[in-house]
Amino acid sequence: MIEYTLCAIDRHFAKFIRSEADIDFPQLEVLAALLSNAVASGDTCLDLYRLADSEIMVDGDLTVIPPYVELQQLLSRSGVVGCSGAYYPLILDQNGRLYLYRYWQYEHALAQTLVAKAADCVEFDEATLCSGLERLFPADNTSEIDWQQVATVAALRKKFTVISGGPGTGKTSTVVKIIALLLEQPSDHPERIALAAPTGKAAARLKESISQMKVELNCAATVKDAIPTDVLTIHRLLGYIHGSVQFRFNSENCLPFDTVIIDEASMVPLTLMAKLVAALKPSARLILLGDRDQLASVEAGAVLGAISGNGDSEPFSLEFLELLIRLTATACPFPTVSVPTPLVDTLVVLKKNYRFGDDSRIANLGQAINVGNGEQAFALLGGTATNTINWQNIPAAAEVRNKLREIVLAGYQDYLTAPTPAAALSKFEQFRILCMLRLGEFGVERINAQVEAILASAGLINLQQRWYHGRPVMITVNDYNLQLFNGDIGITFYDHANGDSPQVCFTTASGEIRTIPAVRLPQHETVYVMTVHKSQGSEFEQLLLLLPNYDSENLTRELIYTAVTRARSKVTIWGEKETFISGVVRRTNRSSGLGHALWPVNA
Repeated sequence: MIEYTLCAIDRHFAKFIRSEADIDFPQLEVLAALLSNAVASGDTCLDLYRLADSEIMVDGDLTVIPPYVELQQLLSRSGVVGCSGAYYPLILDQNGRLYLYRYWQYEHALAQTLVAKAADCVEFDEATLCSGLERLFPADNTSEIDWQQVATVAALRKKFTVISGGPGTGKTSTVVKIIALLLEQPSDHPERIALAAPTGKAAARLKESISQMKVELNCAATVKDAIPTDVLTIHRLLGYIHGSVQFRFNSENCLPFDTVIIDEASMVPLTLMAKLVAALKPSARLILLGDRDQLASVEAGAVLGAISGNGDSEPFSLEFLELLIRLTATACPFPTVSVPTPLVDTLVVLKKNYRFGDDSRIANLGQAINVGNGEQAFALLGGTATNTINWQNIPAAAEVRNKLREIVLAGYQDYLTAPTPAAALSKFEQFRILCMLRLGEFGVERINAQVEAILASAGLINLQQRWYHGRPVMITVNDYNLQLFNGDIGITFYDHANGDSPQVCFTTASGEIRTIPAVRLPQHETVYVMTVHKSQGSEFEQLLLLLPNYDSENLTRELIYTAVTRARSKVTIWGEKETFISGVVRRTNRSSGLGHALWPVNA
């Protein structure tokens, strides 16, 4: 029997729905409450096929859910539930998914637009592209498929493309070459290209990468100069309106760009992705970059995963393979689809890792986690400690501070003794502690306090001051007036020229240091320790991952994979063997109809 625990807003919403219904039956209130709860937990709908003809426990009370046909008849007579396309508070689709109307509308509109863009091929000059591909992707005399080149051809051919791959597979390198080749195409007007990311930090990282990579690009100086380096948050791109959930750019006032490129797309929730896609011109090209195996957004929907076929192999058409042969003179030995799918030729997964070699223990660990092989992943961790990966059984709560002391001092001492804000910010990104949860013995709040106590006992910080020198903070809301965004990290320094007032220093997207008085900061938190969700879009030389000392449905393969792949050179995991293995085996399953709409053959 499944047990559910509701919050006050779930119960309030359910009572409202029941009060508006034409007929009264208790299951309606229960289902409305469970739907509200599901959306808050990341689902976009409630699967009634799974619940029908069962007994469930809700807040300690037993509820009997009738068989599906009977349940469907009751809901259709309720006056508050409609079918797909109707305008009712709740929508029940033909596959037994119960939605809040606006989430059904977001999902339906997003799927329609993506399918339309995926079906639309773009005309281009093959001779110009062929020359550019030869110059930017020189032959390496191997028989390996150059997946970056495949992704580039797909992106120029279609109005919608997803380029997925883990850290080090060259997503940013690929997109820089795509931009150059787009700019080289003959056109009546210059290609207008927008670059965006979900957070300010992800935008800054993309800007820095593109600025560095375009310098070495083998193309004309005029093309290099035309490659944009300004990267906005998606909210800024769409034109954030203070106090509103709407944006300045929308279906009635489209974005003025020919190509829109979104990095770290796995972090984008359904609501934001739907509004972004709605704001594109019908002729505009959309390119999504991201790792489809990472955690989904903390808000409702697992959009990139659904768009990317939820881990299935990417399908290609015979026409696309023939085009690849013409453009690259390379026969690509991957199969074509026998049954057309709406997103055929739009998904390319980059498979070669340029950061880690085949013998990299971090890469091998990430791969084992990604395929759900918990025993293999633990075997890689559980052997002799190495300078790249390390496992330690989680200590008792009373011993955590002692066990943490050495690793905390080694990880944070250098940044706290750095002479300048720039040096401190750079050194702070060398190490981080990640937790799965915010609360509990091994949650962010408790471990942050432990870290501060360790640093204070070593004389590195002064906890008598709230804004002590070196205090690291992470912004947790967007503040468009101050140009500070959720996920931005700053370090506290004192301004001796202004009465020793605490200033928080941030690195801007252009690499400069920006200081803001501590008293002006929007909502924020101390950030020696952060959740795995908050770490998305970041990379650290070394990290420590603390798993809880009990199994949890929230501990999943995607969470552990995301954490491990934040490390560039060393990852240490504290946990319990059984908990770790269970987490690697467990997948995140979010109820949604988007995958079915886009990949009906795989659904």
